[in-house]
Amino acid sequence: MMRLSPGFAINPRFQFNPFVISQKPTFLPAQIGPRRRNFSRIGSESGDGDAFDAVAYESERLSLDAVAMEDMAETAKKELESDPDSDPKAWKWVIRKSMWDLMEARNYSMNPRPVHHRIPNFVGASAAAGKLAELEAFSNAEVVKVNPDSPQKQIRFLTLSGDKKLLTPQPRLRTGFFSVLESDLLKPETIIEACTSVGVAKYGRAIGLDEKIKVDLIVIGSVAVNPQTGARLGKGEGFAELEYGMLRYMGAIDDSTPVVTTVHDCQLVDDIPLEKLAIHDVPVDIICTPTRVIFTNTPIPKPKGIYWDKLSPEKLQQIRILRELKKRLEKKTGRKLPTGPSEKLPPTAERKRR
Repeated sequence: MMRLSPGFAINPRFQFNPFVISQKPTFLPAQIGPRRRNFSRIGSESGDGDAFDAVAYESERLSLDAVAMEDMAETAKKELESDPDSDPKAWKWVIRKSMWDLMEARNYSMNPRPVHHRIPNFVGASAAAGKLAELEAFSNAEVVKVNPDSPQKQIRFLTLSGDKKLLTPQPRLRTGFFSVLESDLLKPETIIEACTSVGVAKYGRAIGLDEKIKVDLIVIGSVAVNPQTGARLGKGEGFAELEYGMLRYMGAIDDSTPVVTTVHDCQLVDDIPLEKLAIHDVPVDIICTPTRVIFTNTPIPKPKGIYWDKLSPEKLQQIRILRELKKRLEKKTGRKLPTGPSEKLPPTAERKRR
């Protein structure tokens, strides 16, 4: 049974009217920095000269995500029905399901709903983003890596409007690796659009493993997080861990790079057992909720890279950038890297070039 962390009770101010779930997140244009920027470069053309079809792109993304979520639901059902003593992942799914159920039942969720099998968009996400924006680590950062999920949309906005570079992964790493967006190359009226998946595809610059970039702050989404230890659970697909491992390979981050998550107060739990965490699980250094900032002083070691013996052949087959990295390392070392146990994964189709 999931337990809320003692001392982290839900603030009654955030038990909002359930009708708030239909409202769009409020952006904070007043946070835009005063420095003048050059907005001359951005157009509506894709790299190959064809006009970018935003409607088709978003339709395809939503279709692929729906298929992936259906399959993740099947995976979760099997895990929940399995023997916790013999299945090393079953306990994570118990906590995830309990949290998703809780957030839906108490209307702590915002669209897209239901929040099951998502990084849940939560009531107060913009307030939590505001707390994050007050951090010294954010103020001093020049490059911020932010996950592409709905509750972190305001953080992406604050990053771009604060004259910083935004590094964000392409959806489920389907089409490549990361995209970089720079505020200097965006018109003021396109910054909000650039915080969406369509905007990233339209305005972002795709990068590869050879990109020379230093990431100063990492923001990841969570389903549940322990404020005492920094242990966190994502939605179960492992992309935060893969992205972290690849950034380590690139030399873009190291152990000292702060990892932050934003969550609702109800997502703070105390039943994520440290002894059951995997070596590739990414802990968080700082938690921002709508009501507080928590420095976890996490004792959990940060992953050093990709742990190939944990990576299934199916996951490797789905993600081109991983196959490229594996091929490079095998060529460099002259030996074949191990692979992990087989698993059933949601289909991750390649997006057609536009």
